[in-house]
Formats: sequence, structure tokens, C-alpha cells
Amino acid sequence: MTTSDHQGSVLLISGPSGCGKSTICKQLLEYDQVVFSVSATTRAPRPGEVDGTHYHFLSVDQFKARIEAGEFVEHAEVHGNMYGTLRAPMREAISAGKTYLVEIDVQGALQLKALEVDGIYVFVAPPSFEVLRQRLSGRGTETPEVLERRLKKAEDEYRERVKYDHIVVNDDLDRAVTEIRKIVGLPMPTTA
Repeated sequence: MTTSDHQGSVLLISGPSGCGKSTICKQLLEYDQVVFSVSATTRAPRPGEVDGTHYHFLSVDQFKARIEAGEFVEHAEVHGNMYGTLRAPMREAISAGKTYLVEIDVQGALQLKALEVDGIYVFVAPPSFEVLRQRLSGRGTETPEVLERRLKKAEDEYRERVKYDHIVVNDDLDRAVTEIRKIVGLPMPTTA
């Protein structure tokens, strides 16, 4: 029995670092039907990030043990750290009739698509690579070398957009969120 008349589904949002995935996901969480997938990672927490809320922060050994136990739907190494989507919370959300929102890197999304994981795959594209450079530089969290590596990876990821069900250009946050809401079939948010 579901908690709503909305059929449970998986919404996978990915795109290059700095394209606005996290901001879009925060907006989508205003919908009662949306449950956020908390990924596991071996990277260190950034300032303000909370274990279990933003990520499940694991050591490399803990992460590898969970791989061996079959606890991940997918996992990948990105920028020298491991990331993965846990299987149990996804099943619970779908069973409850919710939309399970997975913010995932392009490599992970394509891995899930190759495994034929049923879901709605949305690629969030920046308006331009110059805008992307400005967004990443504005974070102030990367060295120039890391910034260039992320931009090169963004170009590679951008070429993969054709493998997605939908491409949403994030040139205006409200418009992008509305477009994704319509793609998924979510009603207007119940919170103000």
C-alpha cells in the first residue's frame, strides 16, 4: 500500500560539477513526494556537511566492505574518491510510492542505465562553459589544477548528455525546477 497516489519512481539527476545539481535537488525536496538519496562517499566532509544528511562518510575499507556485501546499486570513483548509491533506501521509497531523488555523477548515472535500473534520467547542463568556469571558481574550494581537471571532465560529461532521457539547461533555477517537476509528474509543492 502506498502513502500517495503517485507511483514510486527513481529520478536521477546528473551533470557536470558546478551545473547546479545540488541547488535543483534542494528545490525538488520541497515536494512531499520526493525522498533524497543520501550517497556514500570516501571523500572528507566539506564545511557544514553532516554525516547521514549530506553523505554517509565512510573510510575506504568501510566502503569496500559494503561493495562486497552488495549494498550498493552502483558505485564509482570520481576525482579520486569513491561514491555509491545504497540499495535499501531506494527500495523503501519506491515501495512507499515516493520519488527517490538521486543526485549522481555522470559515470554513476550511465552505470545505472547500463544496468537497466528503471528511472527518469535527467542531465542538467550549464548555460555555457564560461558560466560553469565562473561557478566553479566562485566556490573557492579548488586549486587551479583541480579546477582545470573538473572543467576537462565537464566537457567529457557534456558529450554524454545524449544518453539521458531529458536534458535541462540550468540558465534559470525556477524554470529548470519547473521543467523537471513536469517531467516527473509532480504536482505543485505543498510547502510555501
